[in-house]
Amino acid sequence: MRKAVIDLGTNTFNLAIAEVENGTLNLLHSEKEGVAIGIGGIIDKLLSEEAMQRAINCLIRFKSRCLDFEVTQIDAIGTSAIRDANNKNQFLKAVKDATQIEIDVINGIQEANLIYQGIAYTYSFESPSLIMDIGGGSTEFIATNSNGIKDLISLNIGVSRIFQLFSFSDPLSEVDILNVENYLEAHEHDFFNRINCQTLVGASGSFETFYELVNKRTYPLGYQTQEIDFDEFKNILDWVISTSQAERDSNDFIIPIRKKMVPIAAIKTRWVLKKINANRIVISPCSLKEGALLRTD
Repeated sequence: MRKAVIDLGTNTFNLAIAEVENGTLNLLHSEKEGVAIGIGGIIDKLLSEEAMQRAINCLIRFKSRCLDFEVTQIDAIGTSAIRDANNKNQFLKAVKDATQIEIDVINGIQEANLIYQGIAYTYSFESPSLIMDIGGGSTEFIATNSNGIKDLISLNIGVSRIFQLFSFSDPLSEVDILNVENYLEAHEHDFFNRINCQTLVGASGSFETFYELVNKRTYPLGYQTQEIDFDEFKNILDWVISTSQAERDSNDFIIPIRKKMVPIAAIKTRWVLKKINANRIVISPCSLKEGALLRTD
């Protein structure tokens, strides 16, 4: 089956087109666009008119790409900003009218399960591990071992949500960093006291950017997980947090859609490393879209 998945994230819309046969993925095409559907309304649980129009324009382009590849099934999945929006039905109708795409709005637990399925495609979880998927509206955590999922949670602590909650200095001040960390502490629902994992598995997105900053090369093509030297990884997080907007703008290893908010992603990641007393970092190119490509329902 030639299948497409569109992950409608709060910051980024991701398109993946693949041949799916007997649980194996042959990726034919992937692209992403910084739609920022959560900007201008996520705190008020609304999608702004401008954000909805950006989203529709992107989905028209993605639909055309799917037609080019003669896709037989398109699964469009709405996540945090869309599921929380009081005007989401207006948006869903507008998308259907413009593209004939029906968006499946999933809850945070469904999102976490798809993320796990995507990463499990190429990673065996031989030791207890914590998956972290940094989104714009939410962040999903999945505690795993070789037997599968042990615990999971979806928290509304996404980078776009935090970015719009506070006024930040450039570069971030110590007060800014403390404000973010205090917000994370207040919204983690005691999850980290329930788990025992010292390996952090980063799910694509910002983690691919961290990989590229450490290694000074683009993330390898394909579905292979990559382990990074733990101390080098921590040093890169510290560096990202300390950077100015101008420094990030001039760095080719930070893609445009991450240049503004990646310090918040770095603060969150560093905070999680401390919470679980991590000693190992693994990065997977897979996440929700691969899990959705593989599901058979």
